[in-house]
Amino acid sequence: MAERDIWTVKAALEWTVGYLERKGDENPRLSAEWLIGEACGLRRIELYTGLERPLSLKERDTLRDYVSRRGRGEPLQYITGEVAFRHVAVKVRPGVLIPRPETEVLVSEALALLPAAGRPCALDSRMTEAESEELLAARAAQDATEVDQPAAESSAAFSDAPGPRTSSASTDDSSSVAAPLFVADLCTGSGCIACSIAYEHPRTRVIATDIAPEAVALARENVDALGLSDRVRVVQCDLGQGVPASAMGRLDLVVSNPPYVPASVLSEIPREVADFEPALALDGGEDGLDVLRRLLPWCARALKPGGGAAFELHETRLDEAAALARAAGFEDARVVPDLAGRPRVLTVRKPVA
Repeated sequence: MAERDIWTVKAALEWTVGYLERKGDENPRLSAEWLIGEACGLRRIELYTGLERPLSLKERDTLRDYVSRRGRGEPLQYITGEVAFRHVAVKVRPGVLIPRPETEVLVSEALALLPAAGRPCALDSRMTEAESEELLAARAAQDATEVDQPAAESSAAFSDAPGPRTSSASTDDSSSVAAPLFVADLCTGSGCIACSIAYEHPRTRVIATDIAPEAVALARENVDALGLSDRVRVVQCDLGQGVPASAMGRLDLVVSNPPYVPASVLSEIPREVADFEPALALDGGEDGLDVLRRLLPWCARALKPGGGAAFELHETRLDEAAALARAAGFEDARVVPDLAGRPRVLTVRKPVA
């Protein structure tokens, strides 16, 4: 369209769809709706009820930038800077994996491994106040050279952490309370899993880890933006190294969306994924299970008896992953399909005895 032309929503839609079609966008109309809606602050239905609405000069400039970036293959989520995930919206940016619908299924299955919110738990089997402080108070590594070392523990504590029982014979309500449930989210990326679990289950206290400083910084932003900083701590470390030693054997849940794309599949993933999303968050080694093989023995040590673990994995590797979990001593291995019906999530439990 010429600079002097009036850009209505209708004209902008037609131009954007045509441009993106020529650039090979797989769904140019959906992309156009998303970008124009974001540039103009309009919902999808408002685009079609306001087709004759003119765009301001600022909106036109913003749309040009968005469309140019999309034409180069940049994912829509990176362009708009935000994505809806279950009941929250999280910030996204280049260098950190974009949350996907498959991972929403992972969160559902992870939550199903926990007791229902508000369900009383006797304190006999819980940590003392000092131990619970230690579990969820870990500082991030000071720089990238420290990621291979366990994160140091700080003295910060959550105000509602449970205290020790004063008497095993007590008959008042202090003998059974809705005690916190302790969760580790390893390879947290944007923090979408940790934030969703804390948001949806108020009894959870989550420690979220990632080796990539870009992911740690973004996850912390999302935790703060959602008002969850009192229940979610983000630590830069390799897998579970940042979880305090005193927590080992006492976690209620471990959840992870690790790098899991097999080497043979990496060359086949869509261009906008391969060119823009971090390989560190995708490459799962020769068979896609390299990281899972490291996670399973750690989970066996970290989980309390009866605790659960949930992993998102490549659709071709779930049976093998379940066999690995059983060989590591886990029971109740379940394979759960994603929204497209493909095997996607593995859940297991640590035996009670």
